[in-house]
Amino acid sequence: MAQDITVPALGESVTEGTIGEWLKQPGDAVAADEPIVSLETDKVAVDVPSPIAGVLTEHKAAVGDTVEVGAVLAVIEAGATASAPASAAKADTPAPAAKAEGSDDLQAAAQTLSPAVRRAVLEHGVDPSTIKGTGKDGRLTKEDVLAAAKAKGDPAPAASPAPAAAAPAGTAAPSAGRNDERVKMTRMRQTIAKRLKGAQDTAALLTTFNDCDMSAVIEARSKYKDLFAKKHDIRLGFMGFFAKAACLALKDVPSVNAYIEGDEIVYHDYVDISVAVSAPNGLVVPVVRDCDKKGFAGIEKDIADFGKRAKEGTLTMADMTGGTFTISNGGVFGSLMSTPIINAPQGAVLGLHRIEDRPVAINGEVVIRPMMYLALSYDHRLIDGREAVTALKIIKEAIEDPTRMLIDL
Repeated sequence: MAQDITVPALGESVTEGTIGEWLKQPGDAVAADEPIVSLETDKVAVDVPSPIAGVLTEHKAAVGDTVEVGAVLAVIEAGATASAPASAAKADTPAPAAKAEGSDDLQAAAQTLSPAVRRAVLEHGVDPSTIKGTGKDGRLTKEDVLAAAKAKGDPAPAASPAPAAAAPAGTAAPSAGRNDERVKMTRMRQTIAKRLKGAQDTAALLTTFNDCDMSAVIEARSKYKDLFAKKHDIRLGFMGFFAKAACLALKDVPSVNAYIEGDEIVYHDYVDISVAVSAPNGLVVPVVRDCDKKGFAGIEKDIADFGKRAKEGTLTMADMTGGTFTISNGGVFGSLMSTPIINAPQGAVLGLHRIEDRPVAINGEVVIRPMMYLALSYDHRLIDGREAVTALKIIKEAIEDPTRMLIDL
């Protein structure tokens, strides 16, 4: 008996998604609850499972198509009798295809690769069929491609400088073999672009800066990290310190934890911190709930879980709904300073940056200290400069003297 597979409910206010990748092809055997297609929504990628075991007989939409909730995605024929032949047929087909050469291989493989993985495959010139995937259900990840390229010495990029070096000085002719690739923006990237531009167009954005001495936090981590990990089974990171420091600032300066709705200001008596996390398809901001009520261990566990699930693509809409304040850590990528854009409708975002030893004057003497630049971008319609500077100063003082977090100063 054939059964239609439809687009499930995708979350509050989300009515449609885009087909990002077919995980099963016509003729493939499918187990009950096994994902058959990945849908991209405005915030997350959602795997749609099969409710029954059987054989997928037909795709009703193609990669890149926009489908509404309730639309038919595929048809599955129930029953296990055709599963084995279909599976065997699929196993036999890659053998001759693997012998193909050049771009035909890449084009065939690209049909089942995500845009990020596809770009990595083309850039490094590796054969995706020879790489074992470590992603969900054995899917290939960008990290798998980079590791394979590194293992074989990545000859493709290394070979490119040679023609340039041999070219005569002053030549205007471009080198041979230059290509452009057009890749359609994912639905998530389109949404990120619209939201960030919308924030710029709507809010009166301004950024205030400060720097902080990280010596005390580094010393505390070094002293307690082993005991912390042993007791809580999680690594003690910097984000827990900054989240708790932000809670102090938001409590003392409520407007930084508020947002504008129409002609009203909405204040929160709780702190839900959105933490910017890098995912394969772009930046996502899952929310750590009730940061003001959680300890360091609870915050660190939530952040670690979000980071893991962001890489696996298993974050849900509920994980990213809400949030009253955002922390974005560009320092993990080496950023020295930035002006982050607020995560609308929130009123402010804290930007963290890399830690580096710098000479600073303390008690009339020049000493070397591990310093970090902090940036607080805020909506000036809601938050005055005095309030923004005060909030950032509270965060700075809490980081430089973590005891303040314990005695609520």
